[in-house]
Amino acid sequence: MKSRMLAGAAAVVLAIIGAVLIVTYAQGADQRAMKDMDPTGVLVVTKAVPAGSSLDIVRASVVVQQVPATAVSKTALKDLDQSAGKVAAVDLVPGEQLLAERLVAPADAKTSGAPKVPAGLQEVTFELEPKMVVGGRLEAGDHVAIGFNFAGGADKSKPAEPTTQLSLRKVLVTAVQRAAQPTAKPTDGTNPQDTTLPQGSFIVTVAVSDVDASKIIFTTINGSLWLTKEPLDAQDNGGFIARKDNVYK
Repeated sequence: MKSRMLAGAAAVVLAIIGAVLIVTYAQGADQRAMKDMDPTGVLVVTKAVPAGSSLDIVRASVVVQQVPATAVSKTALKDLDQSAGKVAAVDLVPGEQLLAERLVAPADAKTSGAPKVPAGLQEVTFELEPKMVVGGRLEAGDHVAIGFNFAGGADKSKPAEPTTQLSLRKVLVTAVQRAAQPTAKPTDGTNPQDTTLPQGSFIVTVAVSDVDASKIIFTTINGSLWLTKEPLDAQDNGGFIARKDNVYK
C-alpha cells in the first residue's frame, strides 16, 4: 500500500517537474527566437487617436514595444522628442506602429478635418476673450479644463460669495475660430515664439455630455467661463471651489 502511495506521489512530482521544464524551455525558446530577430523598440498605438489630435493625446496613446527588426517600418518612431508641436495627420489605429509621416504641423492637418466627437457626446460653442483662452494658444484636438465663475449663489454654504471652480476637466476641443482682425498680421496663437498680443474674440467648440452642455450654456449667460490648457496626464486634485476666505490657503 505504502509503495503504491509513494509511486503515485513520485509520479505527480515528476509530472510537475516535467511541466515546469516544458514551460521554461518554451519561454527560453521564445526569448532566443526574439533575440535572433534583433528586436527594436518602437512606438505602437494602444488607443485610437482621431486625426488632428495634439501631441499630448498621441503621447498618452502610445507605448514602446519590442518588434522584430524585419517588421519595423522604415519611418517608425522610437520616441516623440523631435515631434514637438505636431498633431495626428490621420486617425491612428491601435496596434499600428507610429510612423513619422503620421505626425504633421497643425497647418498641414487642417485638411483632415476636426477631431471626431467621441460617441455619446455633443458639441457646444462659446465666445471668450484671448486671455480666457490661454492667450489664444489653443487648437482643435487640445484638451481643456473649464472654469465656472459666478458673482454669487453658486456655493450653497456661502451663497453671497463669488466663486470659481474648474468644473469640467480634460474636455476635448473640436474647433477654435478667430473673429475678424483689424490689424494686417495678427497672431493666430499657434507659434509659441510669437508674443504678439491677440486681438478680438475666440469662438471655442468643445465635446461634452448633454448635462455639461447645459452647464456651459447657463454659465455663459449667468456667469463667465475661463479655460486652462489641460493635457490628459495633468493632475486633478479635486473640485476645489475658490472663494475670498480660502484662496490664500
